[in-house]
Amino acid sequence: MKIMAGRWKGRKLSAPEGRNTRPTNIRARQAVFDILAHAQWCDLQDARVLDVFAGTGAYGLEALSRGAVSASFIEQSPAALAALRDNIASLKPDDAKLIPADALHPPAGTPHNLVFLDPPYGQALVTPALAALSAKFWLAPGAIIVAELGPGETLEVHNPLSERTHGKAHLKIWRFVQY
Repeated sequence: MKIMAGRWKGRKLSAPEGRNTRPTNIRARQAVFDILAHAQWCDLQDARVLDVFAGTGAYGLEALSRGAVSASFIEQSPAALAALRDNIASLKPDDAKLIPADALHPPAGTPHNLVFLDPPYGQALVTPALAALSAKFWLAPGAIIVAELGPGETLEVHNPLSERTHGKAHLKIWRFVQY
């Protein structure tokens, strides 16, 4: 697994051993960033990124490599946290913050305008995580949400900006509206 583009293009990322952390397929991640890079509704250069269920941090670190202003990473798995700490230490980003926490019970935060959610497949965690993050002020009004869903998972969103399927991953992108 490696960074695909930007200032850290080609740099390898550490990943925990075993099957408890499922890194995003590189084709799926490439599709997400191709969409974001060409969309009129997204500016990666101004992005304050939140990578939830961060795992290795591939989404947030890729965004930083491509010019995002900052990235915060929420992860609770000890093995994933160790890999993420290694990746941040290796790349030395200017503004990266690691939050060792449960995405369903996060601490209070500051608003982010680009949010990646890549939860474990089959547990329907996107909606409750968004509710918890919103309640703790992690989501800026109108934030772009990128969610990765597994096989057979569904998620109803109002006016999706984009949807794609790559292998087992189903990607949905939409603008967050607090209800």
